[in-house]
Amino acid sequence: MELNAVRAAEDKAQALRGVLASLGSVVVAYSGGVDSAYLACEAARTLGDRALAVTADSPSYPQRHRALALDIAERFHLQHRIVRTQELGRADYRENPINRCYFCKHELYSHLTPIARSLDAVIVDGNNADDRGDYRPGRQAAREFGVRSPLDEVGLEKAEIRELARRAGLPVWDEPASACLSSRIPYHSEVTVEKLRII
Repeated sequence: MELNAVRAAEDKAQALRGVLASLGSVVVAYSGGVDSAYLACEAARTLGDRALAVTADSPSYPQRHRALALDIAERFHLQHRIVRTQELGRADYRENPINRCYFCKHELYSHLTPIARSLDAVIVDGNNADDRGDYRPGRQAAREFGVRSPLDEVGLEKAEIRELARRAGLPVWDEPASACLSSRIPYHSEVTVEKLRII
């Protein structure tokens, strides 16, 4: 990344810290991917113990991602919690419609909301500026639960986040994007634990 682009990314990073500071306390929806990992680290840097990273654990969540999330949380001293989500217990999720992600995120935010309420915190996620044009039914659930997307709010794009994460020493800075295991099952074919185990 050329020098001017790096400076622009650093300016956005400074703006990100301003947004996080203004929120006072946050619960980060933390998968361990580069976006949420960078956000969680910046939240911890800005807010200290008023930033909690929460990872959802379920059969649709790859084991490798869970290991990355735990490793980064330990290495960067994040306040971290794991919650067990039950999206497979929801018929609307198992039926695997084209908006399956909505039901998954609804389940996630249903778990994060009482945590955030108990901490007087705001839920934040790792959506970035490059995600705006994608089909993301999970964004509807985010809106319904009042979830904020600070990376997107300050205009941080994926390449900028990767560079900032690299400079911060995050091992996932060049990790390829990876969707959940359920995304590999064709729409309208039922999502089951058995299929997820095979995948």
